[in-house]
Amino acid sequence: MDDILETLVEHWEANTPVALATVVSTFKSAPRVPGASLLVTPGGEVTGSVSGGCVEGAVYELATQVLSDGTPQLVRYGFSDADAFEIGLTCGGIVDIFVQRIDRDTAPWVGELAAAVRDGREVAVATVIEHPVSGTLARAVLLGGDDAATLGHLGDERLDRVVLDDARGVLRTGRSGTLSYGTDIRRQGEGIRVFVWSFAPPPRLIVFGAIDFAAALAEVGSFLGYRVTVCDARPIFATNARFPKADEVVVEWPHRYLRREAEEHRVDARTAICVLTHDAKFDVPVLEVALRLPSVGYVGAMGSRTTHADRLSRLVEVGISNDLLDQLHSPIGLDIGANTPHETALSIAAEILATRSRATGMPLRTLGGPIHGRTALLAGTAHAEQRESPRV
Repeated sequence: MDDILETLVEHWEANTPVALATVVSTFKSAPRVPGASLLVTPGGEVTGSVSGGCVEGAVYELATQVLSDGTPQLVRYGFSDADAFEIGLTCGGIVDIFVQRIDRDTAPWVGELAAAVRDGREVAVATVIEHPVSGTLARAVLLGGDDAATLGHLGDERLDRVVLDDARGVLRTGRSGTLSYGTDIRRQGEGIRVFVWSFAPPPRLIVFGAIDFAAALAEVGSFLGYRVTVCDARPIFATNARFPKADEVVVEWPHRYLRREAEEHRVDARTAICVLTHDAKFDVPVLEVALRLPSVGYVGAMGSRTTHADRLSRLVEVGISNDLLDQLHSPIGLDIGANTPHETALSIAAEILATRSRATGMPLRTLGGPIHGRTALLAGTAHAEQRESPRV
C-alpha cells in the first residue's frame, strides 16, 4: 500500500472518494503480497497493482462498482475458478482481494496514517473484511506501537481488545496479514476476518567499511528499500561524496557505533549488518558486538577463506561460541560468480533476502512448489492465516 499512499492522501484531503483494492490473503504461487493495493479514482485513473497484471481488469471493474455504490466487497480469484483463464490468473495461485470506498466519512483514519508514516512511526490499520453482521465490513482502527494511542473501533469492544493486541504482534514483524476469529471472538475461529496493514520504518542496512564494495551495496540496499548507513573510523574515506546512495555516513569506530545503536534500540530483527573491511582490528570487535545482539536479521563479513579462518579463530579467542559463529555469513554472499563491486553487492543482497525470507537461495528450476515467496511466514502471530506466498 505504500506505493499508493500519497495518491490516496491527496484524494482524501480533497474529499474525493476513491476505490481501494487490497490483497489481503494469498495462497500458493500468488504474484503479489498482502498489502499490495490498487487505487481507482472517479475519473478512472489507476495507481498501484494487486496482481502484476493477472487480474487487474477484473479488479478494476469491481472497484468502479464499489466506488459507485459504496458496498465493500471481498473477492477470491484463483486458478481453480472457472473463469481463471478468462481473467488471466494462470499462475496457479489464489488471491483474496478486499475492495472498499475511501473518503473522509468511511475512512477518517487516513490523515493520521499519513502523518504517522511521514514521521517514521510504526502504525497499522486493522480493517474488518469479513463479518456476519451487515454493516460491519470496512470498519477500521488505526493503531501505533505498543504504547501508542488508537483511533476508531471495529463495532465490538471484545473484538477491539483482541484485535489490537494481535495486530500489534503483526506490526512488530513489519508485514501485513489477515487474522481470523470465530463469531465468539475466539482466535483461529471462523466467521470474522480482520486485515492488518502494517506500515513500519524501512529496515536498516548497516555497512562497515568505506570501500567501493560498500558504495555498490549502499546503492543496491537503497533500491531494495533499506535505510542504509555506512560507517568507518577513517574520515578521509567515510564521506558523503563517496557514498551518495547512503542515508547517512558515520565516522566512528564500528564496534562503538554498533554498540550505541543497539543500546538505543535502533537495531532489530529486520536489521542487516555487513562488515566489508576485512581488517581484523575493525572486523573482530564489531562482529563480537553484532553476534552477541539478542535480535538481528543478518550478519555477514567479507573476506577470503584464509581471512575467514583467521577471523573465526580470533572470534573464538574473545569468547564467541560456536552457536553464535553459526549465525555469521562468511564469506559473505551467494555463489553467483561475482567479481565487480556491483556483482558482489547483488550476491550479498540476494543472501540477505534469502535469509530474511528463509529461502534456499537455490535455482527455482531445481525446486518444486510455488515460485512466489516460497517460505512466507507471518512471524509472531501464530493464529494468523497460513499462506504459501508472502510482504522487512
